[in-house]
Amino acid sequence: MTKALIYCRVSSTKQLEGSGLDSQEHRCRQHASNKGYTVEKVFRDDFTGGGDFMKRAGMVSMLRYLNNNDHTNYVVIFDDLKRLARDTMAHWQLRYAMMDVGAKVECLNYVFDDTPEGEFVETLFAAQGQLERKQIGRQTKQKTKARLEGGYYAFNAPAGFTYEKVKGRGRMLVHSEPVASIVTEMIEGFASGRFQTKRECKFFLESAPQYPKTASGKLGNNHVDKILSNPLYAGYVEHKPWGVTLRKGQHEGLISYATFLKVQERLKGRAHAPARKDLNKDFPLRNAVACQCGNALTANWSRSRSGKLHPYYICQNRKCEYKGKSIRRDVLEGEFEKLLQNIAPTPELMNIADMMFKKLWAHREGTEKQRIQLLQDESQKAQRVIEEKIAICGRPLKPFDQMYRTAMLYLANPHKLWALGGFEEKRTVLKLTFTNRLTWDRKGMYRTPDLSLPFKVLGDFLGNKNKMVPVGGLEPPRYR
Repeated sequence: MTKALIYCRVSSTKQLEGSGLDSQEHRCRQHASNKGYTVEKVFRDDFTGGGDFMKRAGMVSMLRYLNNNDHTNYVVIFDDLKRLARDTMAHWQLRYAMMDVGAKVECLNYVFDDTPEGEFVETLFAAQGQLERKQIGRQTKQKTKARLEGGYYAFNAPAGFTYEKVKGRGRMLVHSEPVASIVTEMIEGFASGRFQTKRECKFFLESAPQYPKTASGKLGNNHVDKILSNPLYAGYVEHKPWGVTLRKGQHEGLISYATFLKVQERLKGRAHAPARKDLNKDFPLRNAVACQCGNALTANWSRSRSGKLHPYYICQNRKCEYKGKSIRRDVLEGEFEKLLQNIAPTPELMNIADMMFKKLWAHREGTEKQRIQLLQDESQKAQRVIEEKIAICGRPLKPFDQMYRTAMLYLANPHKLWALGGFEEKRTVLKLTFTNRLTWDRKGMYRTPDLSLPFKVLGDFLGNKNKMVPVGGLEPPRYR
């Protein structure tokens, strides 16, 4: 009996969800049965019919199979001429490749004719398939571009989003929890300096049980880059290859646009107060305070005529009018200590902050319970895997006092940590208290500093503290 091979193909992985491949195989098997052929093997593809057919795994496997069994004259069956290729050149390359190994091709809706006239007609049919493919591609691109220009994202949903049909608006991006919250925390953490490097962001995502990862539990090296540089997460849409400029999207972002811009600045520059090998422990404010010209102050020990060493901070900017004019260490650091003392919130504001942090902590506990419930619902499909995730996700959170006591004590009195701590603690105070270098005014004082988020928020409360205290009063713990 004649042996046959069946080849089936759909144009994309999305079409795998239907019954296209199964129906093609069923029709081809009926054809083989009517012809008295024995079907030896079936090859399938979910790749487009245009371009290089060597990118189609199923087609490559079939050609390899034919070459390894060239002593057998197979019949290759497919249900439509377009399944072979929707590209004229690729069509004939495949036909010749099968002829070389003695394989015969049969199509359910086309009869091959090896005469010159038959080859001409076959070429026309192949060219028609190529024309249709390119026309469909052009129409798809035009529709997709118009969708993008309208502020609707039209490609695969990135991490933290999924598509949902909205009446009158089509498929739109919506938040996909709990991944959306994880991505938001990562991006905002990088913007605020909580995560100093992209590597720390990568470790954070890999440590989140609910975040999708590879089988190894790892993420690609560019994974974090794609998230941090994507304006989609700020609620904006753009696609530079097609000339679609940045515009407000129709979807709700995970972060604000201001946060996105701050992330881009960090990606282009470097983290504030980086660790340097030449930082001298005798000068904790070195590189953390700027001169009026904007250049960071360096520091050194200067020897007097008597041979005694004296510590100074100094500006080395050649264009600065104060270049080489030193500032005594006790003056600069003394004023810094006064600055820390002045920014410490009042006990009343600390009470308000304590209440707010507790509410946020309670909200986080509620979110964790929702995540656990979500995993429990999914356990019906993959019980064993989900139970492992629940075991990790469901660990009880540490008590509020245990987790945040040190942080609250620091907020209440940053000067205390500076005064009693060593060099590392002093550098920590700088990083946690100020977002940029302090600027020293030659009049003998610091200019208004850029405070970090906690102190900035508490400072805003200071201006509205009468409105913030609930009528019922507060009785949280006091901080000294």
